[in-house]
Amino acid sequence: MRYDFIVCGAGSAGSVVAARLASNPEVNVLLIEAGGSDTQPEVMEPALWPHNLDSERDWSFTAAPNPHLNGRAIPLNMGKVLGGGSSINVMLWARGHKNDWEDFAAESSDPAWGYESVLEIYKRIEDWQGTPDPRRRGRSGRVHVQPASQPKPVALALLDAAADLDIPTFDSPNGAMMEGRGGAAINELIIRAGRRFSIYRAYVAPLLGAPNLTVLTNTLVTRLVLRGRTAIGVETLQEGGRRTVYYADREVVLSMGAVHTPKVLMQSGIGPEGELTTHGIEVIQHLPGVGRNHQDHVAFGCVFEFHEPQAIGSGGSEATLYWSSQAGMRLPDMFHCQLEFPVPSAETALRGVPEHGWTMFAGLAHPESRGSIHLSGPNPRDPVRIEANTLSHPADMGAALANIELCRELGHSRAFANLVKQESLPGPLPKEQMMNYARDAAVTYWHQSCTAKMGRDAMSVVDSSLSVYGIQGLRIADASIMPHVTSGNTMAPCVVIGERAADMLIQAHL
Repeated sequence: MRYDFIVCGAGSAGSVVAARLASNPEVNVLLIEAGGSDTQPEVMEPALWPHNLDSERDWSFTAAPNPHLNGRAIPLNMGKVLGGGSSINVMLWARGHKNDWEDFAAESSDPAWGYESVLEIYKRIEDWQGTPDPRRRGRSGRVHVQPASQPKPVALALLDAAADLDIPTFDSPNGAMMEGRGGAAINELIIRAGRRFSIYRAYVAPLLGAPNLTVLTNTLVTRLVLRGRTAIGVETLQEGGRRTVYYADREVVLSMGAVHTPKVLMQSGIGPEGELTTHGIEVIQHLPGVGRNHQDHVAFGCVFEFHEPQAIGSGGSEATLYWSSQAGMRLPDMFHCQLEFPVPSAETALRGVPEHGWTMFAGLAHPESRGSIHLSGPNPRDPVRIEANTLSHPADMGAALANIELCRELGHSRAFANLVKQESLPGPLPKEQMMNYARDAAVTYWHQSCTAKMGRDAMSVVDSSLSVYGIQGLRIADASIMPHVTSGNTMAPCVVIGERAADMLIQAHL
């Protein structure tokens, strides 16, 4: 029951940390995952990814009812399986914008989080299968990344439509495009030989059977074991209700995501003093930022009907667009993801959905709204309360309307003339009705983050080394440490976070 390191969560960051540490045969590593196996067809076959939502491989979180969304309580899906989100998501590889990483370096006062350093990590981890770019891309890493194979006409039409609106197009969404104002490009995906190649598959699976790596599934981490203010292990709850304690001689790493990482911290006595005492939890370390600063990309579906049915390729998401609505912005504020089938919200579906169509999600790359994660009780089975507060900041509604209008312009461009019969949702609406549509249409991109942020201010939870303030032997490596959500899908940045954590753990201990 003793290990050198315990990594909690086998998602996009935890898989990296565990595998990097276990690559040293002298180190014993325990990797704990609350979910089960990833061998199901719904995981491995790219086109079946929607079937993972609300399955046993999904935590199926739901945000609290939100008055800014007409009282809606929107679903917030999150992976509960080996590979975490990288096993149930749309497989998009999005590195984030250059200035995302420059912001991380500034917030942490550590240039190693800056773009040039992170670029070297991406080059190290990628097995890039597209057009060579020696400055930005690697060819011998663990993560197989390739452009969408033989993109369908609707994906190519998006690039033509963007060009018609003077939005530049690029060979890659992860190179020069994300060092400037943005643009449109064919997506890059973690698909190898027609199968999902999750981060767990890329990092951990090759080490299975090694005597120094133990992988536990269907095991929920419930609390940290602390000796004073030093983390020495974790308590777990396994199938059948058995409680077990595992000890770490060197460090514990929390990689459980932006919901469960702050939950475990708070249930262990690390977090906002007022919230802990409300639930009768002894305060070990007052950290007011635990569970705060919750961020997520929000999107609004614009649906168009095809003249005739079209084939769906590469999991159904083959093109994307990032754009800065104003020249000179540090970060793109528009994040549009195309899906090759109609995807309304439960509420907008009542307005009528075509049998055959496609969706452009008008997304906010950097919403101003902030939410929070709260305990509902002190026990492991007590659910968290997620106050997502989507659209609570007035600026986000204005950005939503601008994004929806851009999507409508794209969909009505000449590039789609041979494909699109008509716009189904939202259609031309007066401003007040369009605002109401946005409230009904708002959905998550499944990029919850920032609830245990890295930084140096009073609301920061970890320092630049990802060590938890005031606690020895404890680090966090997942999307919760982001000071702000990155531009685009968060899987690839989580791999970088895992790599940075592993580098620092190896430097400190090995």
